[in-house]
Amino acid sequence: MNRTDPPLDAAVLEAGIQWLVRMRFDVPDAATVERFERWLGESPEHERAWQSVTQAGERFANLPPALSRRTLGGVRERMSRRQSLKMLGLFAASGALLWQAREHTPLPGLMAQYRSDVGERRLVELGEGSRIHMNSDSAFDSAFDGQSWRIRLYRGELLVEVAGEDRRPLWVMGRDGQVRGQASRFLLNQHHSGFSTLAVRDGEVSLFGDPQTTAVARVAAGEQVRFDADGVRPALSDGLDPWAWTDGVIRAADMRLDAFLSELSRHRRGLLVCRDEVAHLRVSGTYQLDDTRQILGLLALALPVRVDCRTDYWVTVSARA
Repeated sequence: MNRTDPPLDAAVLEAGIQWLVRMRFDVPDAATVERFERWLGESPEHERAWQSVTQAGERFANLPPALSRRTLGGVRERMSRRQSLKMLGLFAASGALLWQAREHTPLPGLMAQYRSDVGERRLVELGEGSRIHMNSDSAFDSAFDGQSWRIRLYRGELLVEVAGEDRRPLWVMGRDGQVRGQASRFLLNQHHSGFSTLAVRDGEVSLFGDPQTTAVARVAAGEQVRFDADGVRPALSDGLDPWAWTDGVIRAADMRLDAFLSELSRHRRGLLVCRDEVAHLRVSGTYQLDDTRQILGLLALALPVRVDCRTDYWVTVSARA
């Protein structure tokens, strides 16, 4: 949104928030996608509203879906017309939509000590050779109590490297459980769909439902598990190399297109829609994450698909005519 653009009408903003909830935090069917595309194309103001709520809504992307719906829906329901117009005047510069929601719902990671933006990857040095790599749109706090590191993961994914010379254990406290590593290298991914995955490359990592109890699983190098409130089980591969993002790439081997685009969407703002008729197509290859536009262009060359970019925040992948 250009700073010189006039404020959006409050009703248009409310409609944009409703569409954000339906398209990002529910599972839209074909009819919903069609209605959304029709609404978006009706007016340039609708496109402006969509871009605005999408930029703000990225911070909700890794909340549990039900919480995301309540948070964004609550913002819309609580806004009077005067509040909406006042908020819109500050929207682009201050992210006021997020702060309005924060007053009523604790948004995980909004004020975290370490945060990575959408499309950004960061490295955090802990000392003594231990460090943490952050994937796109991740957030955590860290604390050292003199005997061990305590990492609180709010959202996203971390590659944790606990140096062999560092004798202090490192705990990562996540939404679905806690892990403890020492002289190890592991990935912890907290999926916004309500489960977590743990992959270990070096050493052994213990998984706990509660740090005061005994470990519910010990995960050795080369193993990967999925866990949530229902327990721990082996993680089935969908063709994605879970470690590739640490090298700045996305690497797939016979991966479904819808799953590939879902992973790619973590690294770009906006809505990336995969039509049902092409969801089953398979993707293989290594792609540079720093240029997601190029990745979409390469997919259009390699597969019988077309990529329609209505705006930077709305991309649809469908069958080529």
